[in-house]
Amino acid sequence: MDTYFYLIIVWWLLLGILLMGLGAMMGMDMGVGTILRYVGRTDNERRVALNIIGPHWDGNQVWFVLGGGAIFAAWPLVYATAFSGFYIVMLVLLWSMIVRPLGFEYRSQIECSKWRNMWDWSLFVSGLVPMLVFGAAVGNVLQGVPFHFDARMVSYYTGSFIDLFNPYAILCGLTSVALSIYSGAAMLLIGSGEKNISQRALKAATWGGILALILMTVVGLWSTIHPGYELVQSPAPGVPQTPLHQTVTIVDGALLQNFAQYPVLWLLPALAYASIIIGLIALHKRYNQVGWWMGVVTWVGVLGMVGATMFPFIMPSSSSPSHSLTVWNSGASTLTMGWMLGFTAIFIPLIVTYTSWAFYVMRGKVDVKTIESEETLY
Repeated sequence: MDTYFYLIIVWWLLLGILLMGLGAMMGMDMGVGTILRYVGRTDNERRVALNIIGPHWDGNQVWFVLGGGAIFAAWPLVYATAFSGFYIVMLVLLWSMIVRPLGFEYRSQIECSKWRNMWDWSLFVSGLVPMLVFGAAVGNVLQGVPFHFDARMVSYYTGSFIDLFNPYAILCGLTSVALSIYSGAAMLLIGSGEKNISQRALKAATWGGILALILMTVVGLWSTIHPGYELVQSPAPGVPQTPLHQTVTIVDGALLQNFAQYPVLWLLPALAYASIIIGLIALHKRYNQVGWWMGVVTWVGVLGMVGATMFPFIMPSSSSPSHSLTVWNSGASTLTMGWMLGFTAIFIPLIVTYTSWAFYVMRGKVDVKTIESEETLY
């Protein structure tokens, strides 16, 4: 097998790692925004919550940029096809994320309850919507997206905006929201010096974790009977090809086909369940950092399970199954993937090092006294 084959596999794994980083790090920030009005009953309590993630939220946006950049550079056909079908949803996602930094920066500039309440609600929306869309997007690619290619390899999306928010996708989106609430609440438990905030954050983490367990179970059971995709005929892996060179069929229950063929993959859902349960126990025992890390491991298990379920598909087509996008027919050139891998080998460790350093330097508790003594804080 040549270099291209290994580059494709490496970039498929890297895409999964970047999506896991997006879920864990951005999910934490988004979760705090989603539960902001619950954990903070007064203006100062909400300021405490915002300043716990204040040093990190903008840095965590890099995972969103890296995820989009990786799809654009390493999987250009997936990027172009996804934006064709998910265009309106992507705009909603971007608009909500544009409003988010405004909420952080503008909220405390004016001492007016109506002004601050408006930005509090904007932080709620900009925390809930991106995680809902993120999970719904995963749900849609799991069950397939209605698109096809013409002879010139131009993609055509044949669905509608409403189709993207079908029951299965919504359940996946709510699972994402629940995990983000758990992670955000765990972060507040780590950083809050206020008893009231900690008590409410523990309740939010508990309900978020329990809801995630329930929704993961429902989605998993649904997936056992949900139709999936089977690659019947195609050129050999690593050989230059397009979606027009393959035959794909829809088979009932095929979403779990890889798990039946490779039973070791069942360790991924086991990891997701075990980590969220251990995390909930750890939070109630006041091992807050352990609880937060278990949230990260849960994201690894959940998204790892998605990758294992779909491989080798990246974006199946529900309307023209044989036009489905796989790891073998939608990757960039060897030169592009090679250069991108070199840059990634440099910048991913730098990002992890910087993020770890920022969390270390900005460690400690935030309380109302700190907020009242520092006018420059959020």
